[in-house]
Amino acid sequence: MRTSIIAAAALAILATSTGASFAQCGGASWYALRSKTASGERMNPSAMTAAHRSLPFGTKVRVTNKKNGKSVVVRINDRGPFIKGRVIDVSKAAAGQLGFIGRGHTSICMTRV
Repeated sequence: MRTSIIAAAALAILATSTGASFAQCGGASWYALRSKTASGERMNPSAMTAAHRSLPFGTKVRVTNKKNGKSVVVRINDRGPFIKGRVIDVSKAAAGQLGFIGRGHTSICMTRV
């Protein structure tokens, strides 16, 4: 619990100091389809990409796993997730670097980079 509070505070400070105008915390899950994304490109489970409901395609965000502090930068290329409480779906590769493939979902905070 303490780690997640520290991570959220650090992200808030980072967003303020870097001029980033976007910060969001919530649930994350991963997906590895082989179909086209909402942006028209083919989903690549090995790429560092993600789905978000409203951020423009091409936006890069730093996603930080609140449970272990690992972070990764992903590019938004799809829409979703469509499950209550989840704010982003990341590719399998991103989930691997964030350390939550086995669980399937985790709590994250993210900021625009």
